[in-house]
Amino acid sequence: MNDNNVRRAEIKDTARIIELLHQVNMVHHRLRPDLFKPYTTKYNEKELQTLMQDDSSPIFVFEQGEVIGHAFCQVTEVHNHQLLEDIKTLYIDDICVDEAARGQHVGKALYEHVCQYARQIGCRNVTLNVWEGNDAAMGFYRSMGMKVQKIGMEILL
Repeated sequence: MNDNNVRRAEIKDTARIIELLHQVNMVHHRLRPDLFKPYTTKYNEKELQTLMQDDSSPIFVFEQGEVIGHAFCQVTEVHNHQLLEDIKTLYIDDICVDEAARGQHVGKALYEHVCQYARQIGCRNVTLNVWEGNDAAMGFYRSMGMKVQKIGMEILL
């Protein structure tokens, strides 16, 4: 597996990405059924296709015969903020590798491609969020060299 298999998502990838989004949603639903509904996706086909055209929200796919992984990203910039330093950040909103292709370094190829892209467009950092209890994702991101930046907390009432 290598970076040559990673490219920007295209309209023709819509159905397959929707299938992967279902897998992501079910991971989240199993972790937090109080927050995530089962059997749905974060985006519908029209919303997904609109995102594909937006350079501030690039979507990358790993293709090996078919799309077997994706990375949804968001590029943000802070300029002349009263408190915060100027910074350009690439936020990974979602990485998914098809359940049948896990352990084959697809996630690593996607992650490394995203980091390379972030460097090319002048980002200072790459960030993401991981749900508590998603130990596989946490282990993967730590193995990629990521460190905790901040922690979100809650109390259920």
